[in-house]
Amino acid sequence: MLKCEHLVKKYINTTAIADISTEIEPGKIYALLGPNGSGKTTFMKIVAGLIKPTEGKITFEDQPIGIYSKAHIAYMPTESYFYSYMTCKDAGNYYRDFFADFDENKYYYLLKEMDLEPNQKISKMSSGMVAKAKLAITLARDSRIIMLDEPLNGIDIIAREKVINTVVNNATREKSIIMSSHLVDELEKIIDYAIFIRKGVVVTQGDAESLREERGMSIVDMYKEIYAND
Repeated sequence: MLKCEHLVKKYINTTAIADISTEIEPGKIYALLGPNGSGKTTFMKIVAGLIKPTEGKITFEDQPIGIYSKAHIAYMPTESYFYSYMTCKDAGNYYRDFFADFDENKYYYLLKEMDLEPNQKISKMSSGMVAKAKLAITLARDSRIIMLDEPLNGIDIIAREKVINTVVNNATREKSIIMSSHLVDELEKIIDYAIFIRKGVVVTQGDAESLREERGMSIVDMYKEIYAND
């Protein structure tokens, strides 16, 4: 579905991505793993079409990233991107106008699942509530690829299980879900494929169960081993 070949992203004094090659297939949940500054967010922004790679090739269903891919790829960034005046209802109306695949009924269902009210003003919410609002509006799109950058940020330990279950319940054979998180132990329970990125380079990737069998350790322990000196 998505193919990335030797992606590089350079800024004036920084190389955010040095070499990323990977393929995203439908029906799987992927984990992008790595410490801050490893290139996870930059990679997601390239897939979302928000920035362009300096070098390399990336295609979605054999087409370059552009208008077509943006209509089928949903991206939830780490920062809050709602206008200050918006309630949850306003945000839903905004998404409905922009995205043909936005399901308004599903959005209100997800808000209820996240214990949020349509008329709540987002700027007055706690960080955890904003995180759940972002998740609800992103998952309400019927997209082929759903990217969630640090979806558990600000979510208390009690609410994390509900968030994780909501993500899993939205996984289908036709969709791919890509998640990044520092809470590797939470992701390990649900992922099919792990991509370890270090300083902008994919150092290890593969089927999660195969990686565990080959290395004789959990994904959490692999994370500790790979990034121990970072």
